[in-house]
Amino acid sequence: MALPEGRRLTHLVLRLLAAAGLAVDAAVHARLADQYDAVGDSITQGTLFRAEAAAASLAVVLLILWRHRSGDLFAWAVAASGLGALLLYHYVDVGALGPLPNMYEPFWFGDKTLAARAEGTAVVALTVLLLGRRRRWF
Repeated sequence: MALPEGRRLTHLVLRLLAAAGLAVDAAVHARLADQYDAVGDSITQGTLFRAEAAAASLAVVLLILWRHRSGDLFAWAVAASGLGALLLYHYVDVGALGPLPNMYEPFWFGDKTLAARAEGTAVVALTVLLLGRRRRWF
């Protein structure tokens, strides 16, 4: 069953907002990865940044080309976990966790703020998209 025109437009806008947020997230993490290669032993923070960039890039492709609920859920998980990790390691000195390095960084800078805003935008847009579908808000 096809969506009414207004709902299709709302879905498109939400999907594009989420994709844009995740694209910015991917770009920031890919650009910063080299600077964090020295943080950690077996798994470096640079490696984790590259993994985030790859996951966010895949999420963008799924949001734009596949347009399926499971792709939307994957994109939400990528954005939410990225934002959660960013905020956790900003406010809490967790220390090293097994093979994961200590990524505590208690200050804000341009790229970090940009990534947080982009991930937050994606989380909000995808939450509305996912819950709106289920509850027929739009």
